[in-house]
Amino acid sequence: MGMTMTEKILAAHAGKEYVEPGEIIEARLDLTLANDITAPLSLEEFEKAGATSVFDPERVVFVLDHFTPNKDILSAENCKTMRAFSKKYGIKNFYEGGACGIEHALLPEQGLVVPGDVVIGADSHTCTYGALGAFSTGVGSTDLTYGMVMGSLWFKVPESIKFTCRGKWRPWVTGKDLILHIIGSIGVEGARYEAMEFSGPAIEALSMDSRFTIANMAIEAGAKNGIFKVDARTLDYVAQRGKRQHRVFESDPDARYRKVTEIDVGDLDLQVALPFLPSNVKNVAEVRDIAIDQVVIGSCTNGRLEDLEMAAKILRGQKVAKNVRCIIIPATPEIYHAALTAGYFETYLDAGCIISPPTCGPCLGGHMGVLARGERAVSTTNRNFVGRMGHPESEVYLAGAAVAAASAIKGEIAHPEEVLQ
Repeated sequence: MGMTMTEKILAAHAGKEYVEPGEIIEARLDLTLANDITAPLSLEEFEKAGATSVFDPERVVFVLDHFTPNKDILSAENCKTMRAFSKKYGIKNFYEGGACGIEHALLPEQGLVVPGDVVIGADSHTCTYGALGAFSTGVGSTDLTYGMVMGSLWFKVPESIKFTCRGKWRPWVTGKDLILHIIGSIGVEGARYEAMEFSGPAIEALSMDSRFTIANMAIEAGAKNGIFKVDARTLDYVAQRGKRQHRVFESDPDARYRKVTEIDVGDLDLQVALPFLPSNVKNVAEVRDIAIDQVVIGSCTNGRLEDLEMAAKILRGQKVAKNVRCIIIPATPEIYHAALTAGYFETYLDAGCIISPPTCGPCLGGHMGVLARGERAVSTTNRNFVGRMGHPESEVYLAGAAVAAASAIKGEIAHPEEVLQ
């Protein structure tokens, strides 16, 4: 019996020729990651355990992205703790200030993750790196401590679900719409502790930016990881950035899947997830007369250059509606610079947008756009749970950059064609 990509990667890192779903293995880690919210707890456990070193100072990554630039005293103290630890133990990949971006956009950009890796991060959206053909998954802060010290971690090998996508993409429709559609179809537990594998001609036609978006939201279907076949587009991306040797794994023709789903993306329209679950999905054309107070275009899900370019195309020559705040957050300094050079910032400023430095900020109700009681936001982020972006009586509607930008102009949830006529 053959193996899937996920099974092959885990087998190789466990020193085994074959693994199967449900098997418990100890796998070698290529990279461990934490941020300014999750690292402090992990570092406390590090000291309690009596550890005296990390397994490899070049394979432990700290990114100060959630509450930075520091929003309060606690966030400042957390960052200070991480600086001191990194200096003491020689952590090579420590990102803050002008070098810092949103972790799940920053690590691939910096070439720190390559195909065939096993990566853990104390953040649920670590599954983003599956777009590169890596096995990557979120863990708790204490699990991260073990990984940082030992360089390995125990895993249960997940079953796999395969999504084969065909057809021609409609205008404005991106990977965000595909993953919202899938989550709407299978539910937030539809892939619980399973690997979501994406393939097919329509996937091959997608940019890396869109692939990262899809993998990023695999966790919103309950998945252990999302993963993509490594193709020419992937290899070109890695060739320009990768800092380590990579290894390409492919699913065998006779690999076992719990389920295989066929999707024609030509039938897919722009999507929006209504409160209070990412699975509460409708076509944007079905969502009418919902006035909004804020739009956020950014995050580890949709703060990449493709998203900023799409927003600029819609906002060019337009104005953000009165009483709507439109916040643009480039995910990394490199993306920020590229958008600036391309002239997108002038478009945003002329339209009345606010431009933020790279930060997770409002996505988790942190800062740079927290919602008040009764306010509604259209956001390109990944979660719309009760109180996710602020007050428990606020509402978050998830969408891609095109719907977000159009909604900012109209002052209510809108399709781009409504504002471009």
